[in-house]
Amino acid sequence: MRRSRAVSMTALIGIAALALSACSAGTGTKAGSDSTGSAKGPAAGKVMKIAFNQPNTHPQFIALQAMGARIKAATNGRYDVKVFPNETLGAQKETIELVQAGSIEMAMIGGPLLENFNPDFVAFDLPYVFSSQAQQAKVINDPAIVSGLYSSLDAKNIHVLGGFHSGVRNLYNSKKAINTPADLAGMKIRIIESDTNIAMMKLMGGTGTPMGQGEVYTAIQSGVLDGAENNELIYSALKHAEIAKYYSYTRHLMFPDYLIINPAVLKGMSEADQKVFKTEVATAITEANTGFLKEIAIATASAKKAGAKFNEVDAKAFKDAVAPLTKSKLTNDITRGLYAKVQAAA
Repeated sequence: MRRSRAVSMTALIGIAALALSACSAGTGTKAGSDSTGSAKGPAAGKVMKIAFNQPNTHPQFIALQAMGARIKAATNGRYDVKVFPNETLGAQKETIELVQAGSIEMAMIGGPLLENFNPDFVAFDLPYVFSSQAQQAKVINDPAIVSGLYSSLDAKNIHVLGGFHSGVRNLYNSKKAINTPADLAGMKIRIIESDTNIAMMKLMGGTGTPMGQGEVYTAIQSGVLDGAENNELIYSALKHAEIAKYYSYTRHLMFPDYLIINPAVLKGMSEADQKVFKTEVATAITEANTGFLKEIAIATASAKKAGAKFNEVDAKAFKDAVAPLTKSKLTNDITRGLYAKVQAAA
């Protein structure tokens, strides 16, 4: 993406102004119920903003848009949802802060970012922890497994509503096909910011460089980065095949994307509206995950037309290289318990 930081900051200023004039998470009129139990909701309807860092063609965006329409209908207009794609409201790290401040209600963020608030989230972010989308889905939205983890950040104004499949992440770069960890020597690879990802990329042979997704295209094009790691859908949608044609199937990560919300928003809803909201989030997860799988083949074909070259790698060499990371990160009963439940669901 070729977008200046000035554009992002302008958008942030705009959304802050919008939050002052509308009902935001921290200051808006709270929904309630009358003596008969019927929901009152905000007098003029509340527009809930979701920050989203991918294009509006992404299956998650499409599912969230549909979710918003259903919520508006089911609450008789008391609540509506507007999704802002393409990092319009800022990079993911910035949008977490906006959710915490109550400037926006929700954001879709990559799983590793929550490790910065609670390290226990690492159990779902480790390399090769999930072997399939079905295994991942079985774990990350099972209340018996995740309810404590997803509410652990409520005191920090972050609550996880649910986990979405975000694809299988692979390496791509502008220099050569990657076959073994040795091939990454000297390469600077964009990663999502977390200590786990930095350590992972070092073990894989490269140097992990945290960066907002909107800056990656220009960074690779100018040589600041040599490559990045992501799924085929993002690789194609962001036109990265134009400047980094070597896409290597390391399949090293399958961490969730999380839809987070300021918990004050949920507390401000009637019980009936909370039920509607949670039901529609669950439906959106199913729709997005289904759509994701359908779009991968299309994205791969599109990237090939743009000049991308796909190759398999020595998978065992990469798994062996990152194995020490898993052991070093499972440091307490919570993380070990979560990891064990992931493996039991395989």
